[in-house]
Amino acid sequence: MIPTAFPDKSEIARLSARMLLEIGAVHFNAETPFTLASGLPSPTYIDCRKLISFPRIRATLMDFLTVTVLRDAGFEAFDCIAGGETAGIPFAALVAERMALPMTYVRKKPKGYGRNARIEGVMSEGDRVLLIEDLTTDGGSKISFVDAIRDTGAVCGHTAVIFYYGIFPETEKTLGDHGIQLHHLCTWWDVLAEARAQGAFDAATLADVESFLTAPRAWQEARREV
Repeated sequence: MIPTAFPDKSEIARLSARMLLEIGAVHFNAETPFTLASGLPSPTYIDCRKLISFPRIRATLMDFLTVTVLRDAGFEAFDCIAGGETAGIPFAALVAERMALPMTYVRKKPKGYGRNARIEGVMSEGDRVLLIEDLTTDGGSKISFVDAIRDTGAVCGHTAVIFYYGIFPETEKTLGDHGIQLHHLCTWWDVLAEARAQGAFDAATLADVESFLTAPRAWQEARREV
């Protein structure tokens, strides 16, 4: 079933943040920061993969993601849904089901044997493809996946994620310069606001997280020097 009637973007963002907090997908720790894939420290970490184990929340967020894409991109804008390996695959399948569209997935690298493919499933030249992933930080992995999709002759100008960091101003420009529009449900700012409303973390932790979100590069550099 294709969802069409849902709350406005601000309420979707608040509810999405609430659900991520409810399942324990949000982690704040300023005293012992997490290490990001870049090697830099962060007092925040989010695990969207946990969503697949919570059917009610999973279904609601997939409805939210589907209606967000339909509202922003159009109801007849796509011919195929593609998931990015690995976290994007289950969410792509769920969105494809809602939109009644074929589903494929994109490997991070060619598998190294057989057809040496990066695209699994049927994707045809000229297909308008929506790329689904769990989250985005700086957009780098999205560009790699989109390039693999475009190499097939398909068209990919949109990517949709549950969670967007929303703290690195270059991200949307980087994607935009590559011809990619980003759709998302919530950001760290939405999660911080909901965490404060719920009293989910102590005041000192929330203050340090806000300091990081306001100037992430400066926070990382200062912490790396310690």
